[in-house]
Amino acid sequence: MIGGMTGRLMVLDTASLYFRAFYGVPDTVKAPNGTPVNAARGLLDMIARLVAEFEPTALVACWDDAWRPMWRAALIPSYKAHRVAEEVPGGVDIEETPPGLVQQLPLIRELLGAFDIAIVGAPDHEADDVIGTLVTRAGAASIPVDIVTGDRDLFQLVNDAASARVIYTARGMSKLELVTDDVVRAKYGVGPDRYVDFAVLRGDTSDGLPGVAGVGDKTAATLVRDFGGIDDIVAAATDDADGGAQADATAATMSASVRTKISAAVDYLAVAPKVVEVVRDLDLGEVADTIEPLTPKQLDRITELAAEWGLGGSADRARTALDARAAAAR
Repeated sequence: MIGGMTGRLMVLDTASLYFRAFYGVPDTVKAPNGTPVNAARGLLDMIARLVAEFEPTALVACWDDAWRPMWRAALIPSYKAHRVAEEVPGGVDIEETPPGLVQQLPLIRELLGAFDIAIVGAPDHEADDVIGTLVTRAGAASIPVDIVTGDRDLFQLVNDAASARVIYTARGMSKLELVTDDVVRAKYGVGPDRYVDFAVLRGDTSDGLPGVAGVGDKTAATLVRDFGGIDDIVAAATDDADGGAQADATAATMSASVRTKISAAVDYLAVAPKVVEVVRDLDLGEVADTIEPLTPKQLDRITELAAEWGLGGSADRARTALDARAAAAR
């Protein structure tokens, strides 16, 4: 990994990007053999834009080795359950993915390898956990880091003091949003360090997280600001339920109706933080993430792949951007 404050690491939530590319680029974009390549070309163009604009000196494509880890599903069975296309006993369930995108995943991995972009995953963990671990490593080494994702769950990793920010792609590549501490507070009323507590309370239908019934964004933010983390909120709601322990000024701000809602969700609240919080201490080994000049052999392979798959200017733009960054870092 790069060292010192002169470098900047960029980590890609790869699945988030290739799904966006697949839906953002027409599926009429095909290879000479008729195979769709819209996701592959779109991803290359995204990488070219991101590298040219944000000038990282290191780059990692983080991968979902398990898009729905069984340990998370065991804690909350509804976690991503609506996206399961086929259950695999004892293995990783198959995610509901458009066939045209499934066809392109081997090509995407091959292209990332050809461009010498590290692909990093971890058994029984999501890309989010890999990202969490790499961001934590970078912070310990005083390396600034950009997290590229369309997933707001990763807002929990934003940290101005550690120079960790999110490049948020949810509104598309033409409207990239830089998410810092202040942006998270402005959006949700809590800082990144309390985003997990907020998200647990509110829930997230896109991930199958039920949240606390009757608690929306505003109430969730108020609870976090007034009481702190989930354990503190549960304690305030359940200790001395007759209200005797609610006499102090802070506890008195939790109404009886909210206490009832929290109390009804204690089983969920006991496990949900572990599901929502990303893992930050995976054993990933050494990651060769520095952007280096492409070798003649790599350039030849990129040229072959571009011709075989009809990648056109997308491959050229990615190569130009990566070469420029490699040269600038020397």
